[in-house]
Amino acid sequence: MRTGFLLSILAFLLLSSPSLQVARSQEVADVAEAAIEAGDLGIVGDDVQDFVDGNFSPAPGVETVCVFPKNPSRSVMAGEESELLVGMKNEGETNVDIIAIKASVHLSYDHRLVVQNLSAQGFNNASVPPSAQATFPYIFGVSKFLQPGTFDLVGTVIYEIDQNPYQSTFYNGTFEVTEASGPLSVESVFLFFLGIGLVGLLGIWIRSQIQHLSKKTKGQPKVEVGTKTTDASMDEWLQGTAYTQSLANKSKKKK
Repeated sequence: MRTGFLLSILAFLLLSSPSLQVARSQEVADVAEAAIEAGDLGIVGDDVQDFVDGNFSPAPGVETVCVFPKNPSRSVMAGEESELLVGMKNEGETNVDIIAIKASVHLSYDHRLVVQNLSAQGFNNASVPPSAQATFPYIFGVSKFLQPGTFDLVGTVIYEIDQNPYQSTFYNGTFEVTEASGPLSVESVFLFFLGIGLVGLLGIWIRSQIQHLSKKTKGQPKVEVGTKTTDASMDEWLQGTAYTQSLANKSKKKK
């Protein structure tokens, strides 16, 4: 595809303020739509699959840059299509024939773990002449089952120069995956039923505690308050004192 879009404009989009990025996003999107309508984008065929699965070195004199035209914050929604634009500059002396663009999602804390291999996108009759620049759209979709969060995105463009395959990484950085839109999400439903279960368990525990206290109260023996009794040891200690003598005299008088 020889649709021109200067890399300087792409760099300006990357470094400019968010307001300017939003203003330019429609213009950049029009370039992608024009490329799609022209039939330059396609599904990777069997003849291209070997290139997609291969691992090649970058060619000297080829520079790449990437921009997210519709989301400068690099935030994509799970389960929905997103797009980015790959800018390529050819400073060599031979045409650069674009074969495909591919990307993959990795865990941020362990880049070796691949979360998802995104679909590769082939190009037909797309090339960048010497001392020229071009822009190529890449449309991808993150799985709707992917947990929202921050991940690493690695994007690679595969191309040929004099029938020799090369590849260049146009993006290797973080991006944000947001939850798919909808009235209810799987996480929301899970938290709802989890809350109901916890409330039910709390109610059962409170009821069992009340029943336990009630049974304990009924089982306690009753204490009768009656006439006062005199300790025998106390009587023995008071024998022979004036107190016992007075008690004896009172008993004789009563008789």
